[in-house]
Amino acid sequence: MAWLYVLIAGLLEIAWALGLKSSEGFTRFWPSVLTVLGMIASFVFLARGLREIPVGTGYAVWTGIGAAGTAIAGMLIFGESASAARIACIALILIGIIGLKVASG
Repeated sequence: MAWLYVLIAGLLEIAWALGLKSSEGFTRFWPSVLTVLGMIASFVFLARGLREIPVGTGYAVWTGIGAAGTAIAGMLIFGESASAARIACIALILIGIIGLKVASG
């Protein structure tokens, strides 16, 4: 269950990172409110997962999901660069996430 919490936290991190763009620097009220709620929910799920997962592993997986997911979402939603180098770097992040999960048992 702990890994599911970290996965949910990572997905929420993607959501609030995208919300940051929509909030336009916290100048738009509702996107800002939703972004902050997403941040809080993400931290709550991360904290629940860290009850059973080592902090270094859980935090690295959480940030990796957020970083890779946000980069992919940026390419798909905002038309950001999808160069081979960028995709290769995202793949390395995902490989690292999988490696941490496998190594932690």
